Amino acid sequence: MRSLILVLLALASLDAVPAREVVVSAAASLADVLRPLASDYEHRTGEHVAVNIGASNTLARQIAAGARVDLFISADEAQMNAIARELAPGTRIDLLANQLAVAVPDDRPRTFTSIRDLLDPAIRRIAIGDPAAVPAGVYAREYLQRAGVWSAVQSKLVPAGSVRLALTAVESGAADAGIVYTTDLATAHHARLAFTVPAADAPKITYPAAVIRAGTNPAGGRRFLDFLRSDDAARVFARAGFRVVR
Repeated sequence: MRSLILVLLALASLDAVPAREVVVSAAASLADVLRPLASDYEHRTGEHVAVNIGASNTLARQIAAGARVDLFISADEAQMNAIARELAPGTRIDLLANQLAVAVPDDRPRTFTSIRDLLDPAIRRIAIGDPAAVPAGVYAREYLQRAGVWSAVQSKLVPAGSVRLALTAVESGAADAGIVYTTDLATAHHARLAFTVPAADAPKITYPAAVIRAGTNPAGGRRFLDFLRSDDAARVFARAGFRVVR
């Protein structure tokens, strides 16, 4: 009996120790800011954060299919809504906000006075996230429709699997312009800003975050999400161009 009690106590003590890894799936536009934050968190707590970066729609499908994820940060509400049943109750919050911008190759610099400059015959290819699925592309389509130029530019569009791939097309010269997030341009090496879309003219761009109910370390997901909502993390997000939602 005494041996059985000791075994049960040992198992209980193992259960009390949190898993030392948190798996985070996050939108492609967060790549450059989330990895240093994860490193900082690991240094502070000793809990490793594995960051999986990708298009939000792809990450949502992975979670729905049972992928091991503790925390999901999407670039739009739709992808988070699509996996609502997978979320741990009471954990979903709006974490960040962003803004659209038009990027051009840095060897072909130009400044737009309005989004209608995309109609210029010199702009033959426009890279955007896939407007049928990728959040940045969905936002871009809605904005272009509001601006009354969607039908006129459709033949020029080059859909990409993520907003970062759209930016890559601009940087490589494969596209004459691209619609990305302002935060993407902060890390671009061969592209520059041509036009910032006024926030009042564009759809609201929100990054919701939530803990995944079936993750192997949901408690770790909560702890890391709390860290991302801290003042220290807010300063990092702000330097990268994101607006922190309070």
